[in-house]
Amino acid sequence: MRILFVHQNFPGQYVHIIKRLAQHGQHRLVALGLNALDHGRGIPESLNHLRYRLDRGNTEGVHPLVMETETKVIRAEGCARAAQQLKDKGFVPDLICAHPGWGEPLFLKAIWPDSPLLCYQEFFYNEQGFDSNFDPEFQEDRDWHGQAKLTMKNAYLHLTLEQADWNISPTHFQASSFPEHCRRRISVIHDGVDTRKAVPNPSPTPLTLPDGTLLEKGQPIVTFVNRCLEPYRGCHTFIRAIPELQRLHPEARLVVVGKTEGVSYGAACPDGEWRDQFLAEIDGQYDPTRVHFTGTLPYEQFIPLLQLSACHVYLTYPFVMSWSLLEAMACGCPVVGSDTGPVREVIRHGQNGLLVNFFSPGDLAAAVAELLQDRERAAAFGQAARRTVERTYDLNACVTRQLALMDLVASGSIGV
Repeated sequence: MRILFVHQNFPGQYVHIIKRLAQHGQHRLVALGLNALDHGRGIPESLNHLRYRLDRGNTEGVHPLVMETETKVIRAEGCARAAQQLKDKGFVPDLICAHPGWGEPLFLKAIWPDSPLLCYQEFFYNEQGFDSNFDPEFQEDRDWHGQAKLTMKNAYLHLTLEQADWNISPTHFQASSFPEHCRRRISVIHDGVDTRKAVPNPSPTPLTLPDGTLLEKGQPIVTFVNRCLEPYRGCHTFIRAIPELQRLHPEARLVVVGKTEGVSYGAACPDGEWRDQFLAEIDGQYDPTRVHFTGTLPYEQFIPLLQLSACHVYLTYPFVMSWSLLEAMACGCPVVGSDTGPVREVIRHGQNGLLVNFFSPGDLAAAVAELLQDRERAAAFGQAARRTVERTYDLNACVTRQLALMDLVASGSIGV
């Protein structure tokens, strides 16, 4: 097959798919993206990666409600120009796999109307029941203008959903965010977790943190991971839980992984950085020598850290689930998670982990302390968590299902 992949920061979610396809040696693989290719991710040499250009920026004075839509149209225009160049050279894809999150695939059907389009749909924004209006402390009550912003934020998604022959979403929770009439054309298949790399290690090598602290197996190590430390991923609840957790288990060593500047989701801190704001709240109430902020860790240190962890904490608004949760589970970590939709999909309270109220630092501290003290129960949770990932999220099985779906869409056996 001739397959075109479209992703602003290619390969993104397609990295494992293209590796498997390249092994077959029977496909012509082409990718369009905006950013330079990261060759460190093992991209096969047989793949032809082309970058599209942006010829303009946002219009000065454009209406704020239209700015995001205009941004996506600008990207879609640049992507379409590059796609037309491919077509002029005779390339007609048998299948287009595109992530619509940045707008790129909006005009591809105008260039290749007969090429099936399979879109990776991550999230549809809703006024109620999901991330919007979930956290009253940091999300102001919305008036009609707030709803208008969400409506316009979804505008490009409506266009993409209308054009796509079929769609794929990584979790049932994320698929449930889309309008009901769209869900009939969404297959739920996760990107997959490499359970050969993210694996329990009964005798892990000690790990030295950036601040020089040596971590060893058997220590009461609590891990907490965010891409950026921010309320969307519960950093306020975790930091506020530190004094009580240290009171309940003074020997606990808390390791916080993630960028301490900026945000990935939601609003930036109005005064400085979120981490510093919440640490200031508990100043003088905790032992900072046992709390370690590592910043971003390379994968070759991240997995060993999870293998050393005695308890992993994962908190999130009702939003996209982080890969780090499944990687922690694959490593056999006992997990304490927030009782929110994306976490409930993988953690069954009392079976393969514990769930707590997202907004309750006290409940979080008590649950973590319970697992640090009851190591037999913690171990059972970790083993059950590993089985959950092996059963549903194993990389090999997920990629096999993804490829089968791609074949169905390309052949016209499924779709509009």
